Amino acid sequence: MNRRLFLTGMSTLGLPALAPPELAHAAGQLALGATLGVDWGLAFADQDGDLAPAPMKRMSGACPAALAGSLYRNGPGKFRRPGGSAAHWFDGDGLIRAFRIRDGEATLAARFVDTPKRRADAAANAVITPGFGTLGRPGAKAGSADDANPANIAVMPVAGDLWALWEGGSPTVVNAADLSTRGVRTLRPDLAHMPFLAHPKAEPDGDIWNLGVMGDKALVWRLGRDGALVSAETIDLPCASYVHDFSATERWLIVVLQPLIHDKTTLPYIDGFTWRPNEPTRILVLDKADLGSRRIYELPAFFAFHFGPAWAEPDGTIRFDACASADPTFATRGAREVLKGDWTPTPPPALALITLSPDGQGRIERSQVAAEFPRNDPAFSGWPRAMTVHATGDGATPLFHGLATYNWSTHRSDVFDFGPAHLVEEAVFTPRPGSAGELKGWLLVPTVNLVSKATELHVFDAGRLSDGPLCTWRADVALPVSLHGAFVAA
Repeated sequence: MNRRLFLTGMSTLGLPALAPPELAHAAGQLALGATLGVDWGLAFADQDGDLAPAPMKRMSGACPAALAGSLYRNGPGKFRRPGGSAAHWFDGDGLIRAFRIRDGEATLAARFVDTPKRRADAAANAVITPGFGTLGRPGAKAGSADDANPANIAVMPVAGDLWALWEGGSPTVVNAADLSTRGVRTLRPDLAHMPFLAHPKAEPDGDIWNLGVMGDKALVWRLGRDGALVSAETIDLPCASYVHDFSATERWLIVVLQPLIHDKTTLPYIDGFTWRPNEPTRILVLDKADLGSRRIYELPAFFAFHFGPAWAEPDGTIRFDACASADPTFATRGAREVLKGDWTPTPPPALALITLSPDGQGRIERSQVAAEFPRNDPAFSGWPRAMTVHATGDGATPLFHGLATYNWSTHRSDVFDFGPAHLVEEAVFTPRPGSAGELKGWLLVPTVNLVSKATELHVFDAGRLSDGPLCTWRADVALPVSLHGAFVAA
């Protein structure tokens, strides 16, 4: 990857009071940005309202004839209000984007999720609702977790609708056609407002597994393909770890309990955790058929937001990949900095393979590949696979400016670097009709083009990334960077 910087934006977002070394760092960022002519603060700017469906301009290439459907994405979209603003990237209001591809052309629409949080903040003309990294202000309502739920992390298609997901509260149902909000989904009356993570795992038959983490306990959710509750069982965890994602095989649930431990009642939420690097990362393996049957593995401390789907080999060995960092710096500091227009270059997460042996031994194999937002071919979820799709970069810039696949069998990468003018979002895979084999299809990848000041959508052949996009469309607006998405074929 090119080790180039595109660090600017503090002049537009406002500079905090800085010590002399920090002033020098800030001045360096601004100078580099001026040279490159880009402002990465654009990707964390506010979207002030909904975006009506509008055509995107095709900039290059041709859309594959068989590609048709909707790419839905979710992420924070509104952070600042006159009376007070969010202090952390993860606390912006959820904004659902819909890229619709039909007859070789694309349109883009976006609509905010109509949550109690957004309504309360709008009425106060200030961000008063407490969040992941933001303190509450006078007037905030805190009757339940869903009063603070921004519905801003992921989106999951369920029975013709969309579920906008957070991690500390209920799913919020959104109309897939016009992106209007239907309301909070209560899966059972006695489980109202309980946590439901933003990364559910679907089985080949459509059943959905998920967790809701509450300190040293977790609620294990099992839903049918229609979103109806099949079961919900509370389990004890070995520690009160921060859990954003988990993994699963056909038989097992795998919960990674990193040593970021909730041990204080202070607010905001993330400030109640302590990083304990001398403690192990514990991996809890649960039998889906009997949640009381468990194994615990211990690995050296690492932090990760995201994991790829696991698989079990014939001898019982379990493997899955992670985007592993040495510590949780981005969660605790970096995601606050980007809203201020600042960025401290840090080592990016590295793609790693975790192996859990039947004899109780675990190990982690770290690659030298910078990686985040791992995605895979859903047809291989829970089954042996070789490939991982991910965003990549060099850590000198906020987020990522490249797209890559990594082959765990050959240890080779296929990379396309968009360069410093783009911030790359998570790629989503969709299969080519009639094809067979892993990653035989297309990757849909949005970026924020910082020079053109526009959101773009790119289509890649998943097996030939370095050849560049097959097709690129550009919108007439730059939406804030999103987090996670899903594709629904037409």
